[in-house]
Parts: sequence; structure tokens; C-alpha cells
Amino acid sequence: MFILKRQDVEITGIQHPKTGQQIPILNYQGQTFRLINVFSAQQADEARAFWRDLTDNRGKACVLLEETDRYSVWGKIRLDQLTEDAHGGVAAAPLYTQACLLMLQAVFFDIEDLLGNRQASSFEKDIAETFKKWRFPQAESPDAVNQLLNMDPLGGAQVPSWQEHHLNTLLQELYRLGKAYFGNTSFVERALDILEDMPSGERKQFRDWLGQSPLGEMWSLS
Repeated sequence: MFILKRQDVEITGIQHPKTGQQIPILNYQGQTFRLINVFSAQQADEARAFWRDLTDNRGKACVLLEETDRYSVWGKIRLDQLTEDAHGGVAAAPLYTQACLLMLQAVFFDIEDLLGNRQASSFEKDIAETFKKWRFPQAESPDAVNQLLNMDPLGGAQVPSWQEHHLNTLLQELYRLGKAYFGNTSFVERALDILEDMPSGERKQFRDWLGQSPLGEMWSLS
């Protein structure tokens, strides 16, 4: 629909009436848009491809926002219909969050086992900075981050109510950090192996979702 610059738009936040979450809202010429996905500055091609797929192939009214440090895709929404977004819901399916937390923990423990406690502590700080920068709910403090790294996502503990753009951001940053710490992509296979702990149906559902996301090629063994 549109490719916009930061100076073209106004970005505000409103509180969701049911969950209490702060929801980023982009305003452009009297129209309102809700955040769908975020890409790093180095992922310009992926951001444009994702935006074109939504607009050209799926008929979504979306804008691509170009900023100096990132690209973001926003879907048109009416503020009286907050329960709907381009993916059909406020929060991502809990099983997607569980799977992403498992992958996060796998990389964290991999670093701890192979590179040592000092590197693991550094990674924990990097992840905490990611959560802070992108305003992840229920991950605001070092204690909260430590709990996410050590909880059992499949053991009945309540996982955070994250939206799909949070999960995309987490997987994007997790991949970037994994490459930085290991110097290669060897961690990908081990992070995906941990998904075997999930029930087979849920694992397939998550892998299908991941395969259809802009990060599918990144988190792939092929």
C-alpha cells in the first residue's frame, strides 16, 4: 500500500482494553495501522518481500515503514476492533511462545556448555537488552529474563502474552546473537532439536508457522 519514512507518520501507544498491553499504533493521513512485524536494518529485502506478499498476494492494507535502524510492517486496523489484526489475534498462540522460549533456552544452554559461564552471562544481558529495546511484556527486569531462561515452558507455567511480532523479533535477534557467539550457524540444528520435547501436533503447527514467516529460511536445516 505505502512505503513511508518515520517523519511521515505518528506512532502512539494505546492500552488494549482486555489485556492491558500497550499496543503500538501508526497514524498516517487519518488511517491507523497496527504493528505486524519488525526487521533489522540489514533485512531490507526480507521486509519488502514480506510487505509485498501481504499487499499483493493476500490483499492486506499494509504500510512498510523505513527507519534508520529497522524496517517494520503495519496492518490497517480500526481502533474499535483491537481484537483483530493481520494475523487474526492480539496474542500469538501460546504454543508458538513455548516453542520460541525452548529455542532461546537451547541457545543459552549451548553457550553455557560450550563457551562457559562468562559468555552465557553476556548472552543473558544481550537478550535482556533486546527485550527492553522492543518492549517485550513480562520481560522488563533481569529477574524476569532469568526466569524465562530457566523456566519449563511445557511444564504448565504461564508463558508471556507476546504477539507474533515479538516472536519474530526474538527469533531474529536470537539468530543474530547465535552467529555472533558461535561464529557460525551450528546452533540452529540444536535449537530446532529441542522442539522434539513438544507434542508432535504442536511441533508441526509451530514448524509450519515458522516456515511461512520471513524467518523461515533463516531457521532451516535445508
